[in-house]
Amino acid sequence: MAGTMQELSEAIEAVAAKVAPSVVGVGASGSGFVLAAGLVATNAHNLRAGEDPIVTFADGARRTSTVAGVDVAGDLAVLALETPGVPAIAWSAAPAQLGQLVIAFAHPGGRGVRVSLGNVAALDVGFTGPAGQRIGGAIEHTAPLRHGSSGGPVTDVAGRLLGINTSRQGEGFYRAITADPALQRGLERLARGERAVRPRLGVAVAPSGVADRLRSAVGLPPREGLLVRAVEDGSPGARAGLREGDLIISLAGQAVRSVDGLASLLEAAATSDVVELDVVRGVEELVVIVDLAGVPDED
Repeated sequence: MAGTMQELSEAIEAVAAKVAPSVVGVGASGSGFVLAAGLVATNAHNLRAGEDPIVTFADGARRTSTVAGVDVAGDLAVLALETPGVPAIAWSAAPAQLGQLVIAFAHPGGRGVRVSLGNVAALDVGFTGPAGQRIGGAIEHTAPLRHGSSGGPVTDVAGRLLGINTSRQGEGFYRAITADPALQRGLERLARGERAVRPRLGVAVAPSGVADRLRSAVGLPPREGLLVRAVEDGSPGARAGLREGDLIISLAGQAVRSVDGLASLLEAAATSDVVELDVVRGVEELVVIVDLAGVPDED
């Protein structure tokens, strides 16, 4: 046992030595990390209107940044500044797995780099962002983090990025935006100064349990999916022919089991011109082709 614990300790020390130089403090109460040469990723809620954020590096150096791009609804921001000699954090090629060991990093407001160990407690978690919009597909992990850790990276035991710490549940677990291809594309757009583009159907939906009760009330068999309660005029869903009462059971071949799951699948389909929805209308199964014209984030 002592040998195993020593090996684990040495592994964490090695990852900390590798990743810590890339972890920064943002402003007076936030964290972030070097995304690429001259760029830092953080949470949008770490920024203050009208201020050029001060970024503090692991060696204590402080530099003024400018905001390259911000996505308030997604709680993401990219800052531009000099990052001489500071390496970017590599992205994990594999998604986080339930129970996986993770290492969380933070540099709260520039008051020193923190490192903690935990595990993935839940996958595909949703939470409400600062603009009131639902952020889905997040990782929930048990690595303890203090106030000011939002924007810092959570990595695997090889120091590869799994997510961006964003939201703490009370005094307990942290939620991290998953470091997947959709996040990578979004940060690249922000780095170029482009506005966030958020794919949407333009429908209001009810969860599976509500759908089952309503279908049962009119004599229809239960099916897993989301019930369309309303369709916005002129929206992608309306143009595709979605109707109130339709049951969305899959998107792009992936089963739709929750509202957060639908949001995650839409985000993953952000670069597609069109996407297929499998829909149950009464007892009839249909394939609905939706043109997912992205809607700029107006925040």
